[in-house]
Amino acid sequence: MNFIKQANPYKKSIWSYIGGFLVSFIGGQTIGAIPLGIAIMFKISYSDSKTAKIDESNIYKLLDPNLFLFLMLFAFATSMVVLLLWIKIHHHQPLKPLITARKKIDWSRFRFAFITWGLVIVAITFLDYWESPEKYIFNFKPIPFLILLLISVIFIPIQAAYEEFVFRGYLMQGIGLHTKNRWMPLIVTSLIFGLLHLANPEIEKLGYEVILIYIAMGFFFGIITLMDEGIELALGFHVVNNLITALLVTADWTAFQTESIFRDISEPDVKFQFLSLLPLLVMLYIFAKKYGWADWKEKLTGKIELNSEEIAQTNPEIPSENN
Repeated sequence: MNFIKQANPYKKSIWSYIGGFLVSFIGGQTIGAIPLGIAIMFKISYSDSKTAKIDESNIYKLLDPNLFLFLMLFAFATSMVVLLLWIKIHHHQPLKPLITARKKIDWSRFRFAFITWGLVIVAITFLDYWESPEKYIFNFKPIPFLILLLISVIFIPIQAAYEEFVFRGYLMQGIGLHTKNRWMPLIVTSLIFGLLHLANPEIEKLGYEVILIYIAMGFFFGIITLMDEGIELALGFHVVNNLITALLVTADWTAFQTESIFRDISEPDVKFQFLSLLPLLVMLYIFAKKYGWADWKEKLTGKIELNSEEIAQTNPEIPSENN
């Protein structure tokens, strides 16, 4: 089964997909950010004039790290709710076709990506710590870390799942069905995914060229989705990447300001950040070997061709038992 083609029975106009993305991302984030805004205003009201000064460099430090993380991730939870409601009500589309072309969601793929990439980034982090311990501060505080762990385990999977659902699922399928090819949704979703990170504090610290790293990550997620005909691998990879980022090592210039075990106090090097993309090629090779991926050109750039029966299934009246 083709991951993009299977969404054809639920296809709507291209504006429906643009609207679904904007409503879920902008609308969901706006609604979800209300508690964060209230917390920041409350903090300002009871702070002295120095603390009350807000700019892009200190807004991440204005609140307690755990409270800020919770409120920031809460906005993604509201975006997820809005997206799922939009897909259910507007497209009448079940959840499974948004995730995989297989008969059922393959959680073994999720676990394999989660465990494999988790081991890789933990190993890379501790190797760097062993070689340059002066770059790190041991920051472990039992109670704050346990609170961080609880928040992270509940909300980071929701945040990562929303991004995979909307980019590698909803938009990938919608753009693919309308352009009738695979390369256009791969390019468009990867660019949008990268550009939406323009507001991250890393940009101010390292420069706009860092956006290329996020775009490359978008291409990586898109490639493994198209080659594997589902988002299980991308989802497992994305979840563990964000979890370990929050729990193991953070820095003052990253988006996640958490009570992590270590803090990186070194001056960031943009060249090193680009080198961090090399392990993605290793993971791509591992996935390809394990799952026997072939015909890369067709899977990544081929046409989406619908037969007469599939064309006739566009926008059917979905029976209630399939909803």
